Amino acid sequence: MAIALVSFVVDCTRSIAASAWVITPMGQVWFDISPGTLNAAQAGVQRHISPFLWDPILQGLLQYPAWVIFTPLGLLLIWYGDRRRKLRASLL
Repeated sequence: MAIALVSFVVDCTRSIAASAWVITPMGQVWFDISPGTLNAAQAGVQRHISPFLWDPILQGLLQYPAWVIFTPLGLLLIWYGDRRRKLRASLL
């Protein structure tokens, strides 16, 4: 959730500075942080899984803003983590 919040704040700050809505795509964020792993992921998916999975599906997801990708993932992890804590507490 922290990654989603930070990327949302960055997009909002850039939007205010530009006086227009600015969106940083997930693919751009990944490329800025580690271009080698992005290229390795592309090659691995195309070579070992399916070229179809990379080109229309994953490439389409990489066009979404980073906060759109990380928000549901963060919420899912928070829900899963909370559920595990309740299970452990009931076992004690």
